[in-house]
Amino acid sequence: MNKITPEEVLAYHQGGKISVEPSKPLTTQRDLSMAYTPGVAIPVLEIEKDPQAAYLYTDRANLVAVISNGTAILGLGDRGALASKPVMEGKGVLFKKFAGIDVFDIEVDTHDTEELIQIVRGIALTFGGINLEDIKSPECFEIEQRLIDMLDIPVFHDDQHGTAIILGAALTNALEIVGKKMENVKVVFSGAGAAGISCARHLVKMGVPRGNIWMCDIHGLVYQGRKELMFPEKDAFARGDQPASLARVLEGADVFIGLSAANILTADMLAKMSSDPIIFAMANPDPEIPYDLARAARPDAIVATGRSDYPNQINNVLGFPFIFRGALDVHASAINDEMKLAASHALAALAREAVPAKVLKAYELDHLEFGRDYIVPKPLDPRVCLWEAPAIAGAAMRSGVARKTIDLDQYRRSLSEKFHIG
Repeated sequence: MNKITPEEVLAYHQGGKISVEPSKPLTTQRDLSMAYTPGVAIPVLEIEKDPQAAYLYTDRANLVAVISNGTAILGLGDRGALASKPVMEGKGVLFKKFAGIDVFDIEVDTHDTEELIQIVRGIALTFGGINLEDIKSPECFEIEQRLIDMLDIPVFHDDQHGTAIILGAALTNALEIVGKKMENVKVVFSGAGAAGISCARHLVKMGVPRGNIWMCDIHGLVYQGRKELMFPEKDAFARGDQPASLARVLEGADVFIGLSAANILTADMLAKMSSDPIIFAMANPDPEIPYDLARAARPDAIVATGRSDYPNQINNVLGFPFIFRGALDVHASAINDEMKLAASHALAALAREAVPAKVLKAYELDHLEFGRDYIVPKPLDPRVCLWEAPAIAGAAMRSGVARKTIDLDQYRRSLSEKFHIG
């Protein structure tokens, strides 16, 4: 991919990246009478009688709010709610492009946890789902959980769960390739914020013993009794009772998972990992160790980053559009653990399928197959929707959070037709 310049980026963003367009005709007096007064009174009365009718007579069944207060924008930190708007618009573009979902991006100018919760609660009736984004930890944990408890629609903090779901798929396949099992590997995290903690939680649900997970942050190992930068969600992953550096903890590790900062991992540190190490350096835009350096230091490694210009991109765009697509289409009241696990397993399975020519063309590749350089599907693979959205819908129905029952085979066919996926 050719390098882009700041000037090109600003020109691309000029005027914004999303717009609202009518989905029904509005060219005659009759159309106007149905779209607005007097006709609009009829669905108003239907929704008053049955609130679920809003899914039928409004865009609620296809509308997601992407909400941020700008306290943790990408890797840039707290830049304010307004500065988060380009990112939230970007999420809206991806929702629409990949899954046909409409989005209102909402930037909330507050650092007060209670105020943010009450604002989201107050507007939630508008939407079929809430995507929280770029909200700093530890506040993000309370905000998400309390909104989940309050609302009867999916609330999903993508910084936490999106990365975790894709990571789960990638690790499943990487471990199969190197012949190791979830229950036996030593996993070391660099980064103990929202994404790191959620990834660790998800891996526990996938079969990695909690005692096999070692979490490090800017102060080194998260150990029992530590005082610096601790909060309950982090404390749940405390290991040992003594300080230790990342380099020390990484000795003998099978898996490194980086959700922290650029260039904190060295070739010497990788040399002390176990055979066939799995190195997921996902700091963006620059990983914990450059991809080429990691491969040179450990030719036996499987290496992944969050970047699109190297193999094995672990990127949440493989998750949130299709997770919400499946959840919305069964009118789910939540996105639960069963649905998150189903998404990971669906993505892992798709990566083992033959890659179609149109995907190779999109990435200017001659060949791509399941192996060390291909452990998760490519974001531009249109089949992701056909695998992940039905997996989500099916898990929602099985786990009891779906308010609408659908035939999954028919659903796959309808998605294929809607998005022209051959």
